[in-house]
Amino acid sequence: MALKSPEQYVESLRDGRVTFWDGENIPDITKFPRFRVPIALTAKDYEYDDPELGALRRYKPEEGGDAHRIYQIPRNTEELNKRVELLGHTSIGTAVSSVFTALMSVKDQVSAVNPQYGENIERMYRYCRDNDLRGAEVITDPKGDRKRRAHEQDDPDLYVRVVERRKDGIVVRGAKLHITAASVIHELVVMPTKGMRQDETDYAVSFSIPVNTPGVKIINRNFAPAELNAFDYPASSHHSMPEGFVIFDDVFVPWDRVFLAGEVQLASKLAQSLGLWERTGGVIGAVETSELFVGLAQLVTEMQGKESDAVAQASIAELITYAQMLKMSLDYACRHYEKTESGMVYPNTLAINAAKYYYAANYHQTVKYLHDLSGGLVLTLPGEADLRNPESGKYIRKYLHTKQSVDVEQRMRVYNLIRDLTADAYGGWHFVVALQAGGGLPAQRFMMNRTYDIKAAKEKALRAAGVKV
Repeated sequence: MALKSPEQYVESLRDGRVTFWDGENIPDITKFPRFRVPIALTAKDYEYDDPELGALRRYKPEEGGDAHRIYQIPRNTEELNKRVELLGHTSIGTAVSSVFTALMSVKDQVSAVNPQYGENIERMYRYCRDNDLRGAEVITDPKGDRKRRAHEQDDPDLYVRVVERRKDGIVVRGAKLHITAASVIHELVVMPTKGMRQDETDYAVSFSIPVNTPGVKIINRNFAPAELNAFDYPASSHHSMPEGFVIFDDVFVPWDRVFLAGEVQLASKLAQSLGLWERTGGVIGAVETSELFVGLAQLVTEMQGKESDAVAQASIAELITYAQMLKMSLDYACRHYEKTESGMVYPNTLAINAAKYYYAANYHQTVKYLHDLSGGLVLTLPGEADLRNPESGKYIRKYLHTKQSVDVEQRMRVYNLIRDLTADAYGGWHFVVALQAGGGLPAQRFMMNRTYDIKAAKEKALRAAGVKV
């Protein structure tokens, strides 16, 4: 096992991968301005000597040595809680490697259908763990006309499919959309987007390949420009990650990297396994964000001298309720964990889906309270350049004054963070991600209906109605 340094991680990205951004084919993403922040963000997760987080990032596998904790398979409550703590201090460029945890959670079910696929999952997990690699969650197909199945589309490539089966592997064609961090990781771990029927065997496919595999092309998009002022953009100036359209243009996949190739009964199991860990990550992030919203709301209220205002206090109470409900839900999900047959511990499925649904369904309403407390300055506050200009700056400091205890520059920083998180490009990204990451609201409804003990609820209702059960 060999842990990489941040410098070695950056060097590993110079591998000939085909990556587009702003209409340009980027020959070396480590030198392209738009990739500076995403690469730096992911590189921090390779700082194993960090005095605060270095120990959290590392764990010792049974085979000995050290590995990144993102690869630790939780076997007890302590290890599960460590994973949750880690995800609260990890870039999304590393967090997406949870896809290997998802695969390991269904390895036994996959092996029951095809033992070779189960061995492939284990081998790829160990390979990426032992070489300190990162893998992207590559799941969402374009889907085309949603009323039609994969094989009924006008273009058969609107779902990733197997176009050729060879003695040494398979050839795949298609695309996956909205793939976070695809250009800054090492392995593209492709999962089925949903369950497949018997007449869709070519579309029931899962595998892992290096990003620089011939035929793979990534087209990037991001909410953030290459350079952002940290005063005016305190969050997005150092927290951005590209989303990629990942194209598979007749890509060859060796059999030892294939996890599924036609076994339709496994497609939904693989898709759902990833959904749980994606939603867990979403809830962890939501807990952090919701607590930040409470702090920002209280700060702007105090800065305006409205600490005793009943309306302000009611709005802050709503923000506290949202934050506390999410925190309690995450705690409940971890304390009431579930376990696979092989002993992997994972958060309670029903609780995580309910928490993710609550987070997503109420996020926009929650932001409304913060905006209402903050007022128009969220959008109209002058920038740092005008503050630093002696002529314009004196007017900004004069007319943003509220009381002696409030520093104008500090007040501006608080408002800038609110705007950056909720009312600018990064804020728009959050609005969509809150709903769609880990599957939209219908996906959580489906899982809640599927996992809730409906039978027990019906029996309880019948007994309450006086019916003998």
